[in-house]
Amino acid sequence: MKISLIGFLQRSEKWSERNFGSFFKWTAIGIIIGAIVGLIGSAFNFSLVECALMREKHPWVITLLPICGVGVVGVYKLLRIHSDKGTNMVLMAVRDGDQMTWRNTVSIFIGSVLTHLGGGSAGREGAALQIGGSVGSQIGLWLKLDEQDHRLITMCGMSAGFSALFGTPCAAALFSMEVISVGIMHYSAIVPCAAAAVTGYKISALFGVAKEDFLVLPPGFSVPVFLKTAALAVLCGMLSIVFCYALRGASNAYKKLIKNHYLRIIAGGAAVVLLTFLIGTYDYNGAGSEVIKRAFLQRADAWEFILKLLFTALTLGAGYKGGEILPVFFVGSTFGSFAAPLLGLDYSFGAAVGLCGLFCGVTNCPITAFVLSIELFGAEMMPLFVVACGVSYMLSGYIGLYSEQKIVYSKHAPRYIDKKVGKQ
Repeated sequence: MKISLIGFLQRSEKWSERNFGSFFKWTAIGIIIGAIVGLIGSAFNFSLVECALMREKHPWVITLLPICGVGVVGVYKLLRIHSDKGTNMVLMAVRDGDQMTWRNTVSIFIGSVLTHLGGGSAGREGAALQIGGSVGSQIGLWLKLDEQDHRLITMCGMSAGFSALFGTPCAAALFSMEVISVGIMHYSAIVPCAAAAVTGYKISALFGVAKEDFLVLPPGFSVPVFLKTAALAVLCGMLSIVFCYALRGASNAYKKLIKNHYLRIIAGGAAVVLLTFLIGTYDYNGAGSEVIKRAFLQRADAWEFILKLLFTALTLGAGYKGGEILPVFFVGSTFGSFAAPLLGLDYSFGAAVGLCGLFCGVTNCPITAFVLSIELFGAEMMPLFVVACGVSYMLSGYIGLYSEQKIVYSKHAPRYIDKKVGKQ
């Protein structure tokens, strides 16, 4: 009896040390990473806001986009980053154990600011993922974490960066767990990612980074509404394929036609400037947050989502830096706002479905997209967003924004396939 009691106590001690020790360790690490990335993310957001204000006061600044492009390439060469893979680098750091350092943080920060200053069509959340992931990876190197812990701390940074810039901590925590390998959720990261996301959100909120508010008219829950929502989601799934192929095709075309990095980015910048003057509006330069808001207040025009896709492909394909997520929100919301009335739905509801549906299709992250819809638009329309995200995910094919993302399980059957996106 005495021996059994001693054995029980020893096992209990080991259990407590293993579980509670890990819990407190990763909660603390998540909070620390969230605080650091929250501060950097707030500075990043402030810089992008100032760039937008400068373009608004001095529209001629966009003529400097080719020069800003030279600066982007120069920064990456100066920091000896010769093969930048963007957000794919963060995915590789988590899945394959690759390392990112402060050089990645500095390069994407400066590169994105220069892109936005010159009016390139790019977002911020994708850049925030790179900033957060590289900060987490660098701190992991300083702490001499082993390979598995290094992957977790990189995911913490991803969650904190996304949350700090967009103000959706639940979606941010889930995104870094879901995006790496489609079909597998890295539940071991749920505590550190949640701690990092909430902390990053709170820190950025202290510096005035606020979540966007959208007014959506609920359509009710009749059978026709569900069918119309599903039909709009089908279109979003198809549009996500077009979006990804457009960005990938533009990048390949630039590289094939223009070998020199400097000439390539100058040509891309010149194309964006020329197109801006041809259409006579600055709506498609920068992030386009105002146009996204407008899509919820009035029906978008048919050409808005097409032009934004074209501007984004010309910008990011040429080598300018920034995120892909906000352009996805722009294209999705304007497309949904335009298409919804054709199906008998309100344009504001269509904008919401388009935003989340396209995000789901290009990232292959249905759980994150669903939670994002709740954080942005409320829980009242939750059943409709389940349908929208599920349909868009299933019909978006095996392609995505991130070429290093893996589809581990089939979208149509519980079957192991394990292939990178875009490879049939």
